[in-house]
Amino acid sequence: MPTLENMDPILRLDQIVKTYGSYRAVNEVSFAMPKGSIFGLLGPNGAGKTSLIRIITTITRPDSGQILFEGQPLNSSHPEQIGYLPEERGLYKKMKVGEHLIYLARIKGLSARVARQAIGEWFEKFGITDWWDKKVEELSKGMQQKVQFVSTVVHQPRLLILDEPFSGLDPINSNLIRDEVMRMHREGTSIIFSTHRMEQVEALCENILLINKGMNVLQGRVDEIKQAHKKNLFRISYSGILPDDTPNLGTVFEQDRQEIIFQLGEGENSNDLLRFFIEKNVQVTEFKEILPSLNEIFIARVNESEISPLQANFQTS
Repeated sequence: MPTLENMDPILRLDQIVKTYGSYRAVNEVSFAMPKGSIFGLLGPNGAGKTSLIRIITTITRPDSGQILFEGQPLNSSHPEQIGYLPEERGLYKKMKVGEHLIYLARIKGLSARVARQAIGEWFEKFGITDWWDKKVEELSKGMQQKVQFVSTVVHQPRLLILDEPFSGLDPINSNLIRDEVMRMHREGTSIIFSTHRMEQVEALCENILLINKGMNVLQGRVDEIKQAHKKNLFRISYSGILPDDTPNLGTVFEQDRQEIIFQLGEGENSNDLLRFFIEKNVQVTEFKEILPSLNEIFIARVNESEISPLQANFQTS
């Protein structure tokens, strides 16, 4: 069975540029998004993420470069296959919820009959069937976000773009939306996930693109990026007392009660480190390599790119 990386990308961007006056918001950004993946679009505030999303959704056009959607040049019909949940939610507050959702679904190409049926199914799923005739302004912020989510997915998009989708949601509704996103992913929907919460990226995303000042800084598979940035740190948790002598390899990076972290040098073998403690009759309860978090990598690479633009590519697609 082919892996995600061997599949044709659902979305491919090549040297995309977008300027506003003298400001270059997107500066020759390129990436390929594996079909069926959850793809993290990351960057600090003002990095160009929103400008890039607006181009992908055809809200604006790039000044130069090429975008392919399902292998075809991006065109005005493709938004019917895309769902976009922006960070800044935008509902007409005076409209009734049901009428509003039908209106938005019709824009995405659904007939009134199909839209009403699909919206009704989502209302049943979310337990909000009594919201149909409520005005949007009568709903709490969390309720409005659930309505906005329904408007984003009601037409069963092939590509779903989520910008800070869990912002402002309580834990119950956050889990509800997350479960639906994961269900859609299992059923083949490709998802672009943009957030500042790196722990959510680690939990959900298989591939990421990090941009800063409108430029590619880092991209590729999350597991490969973490491996590429590791510092050869190994945590040893133990019970009892450590021997007086120390292994003739690596250096102690950090030590605490019943735990010690070694940093090995180039060419040094972690098995030799573990063997030393076993031979000294130390009861090892855990031996684990410490990989950097995405948050650590994010901060380091953004800081580096503030000094000089970097092009780092660990992409396998």
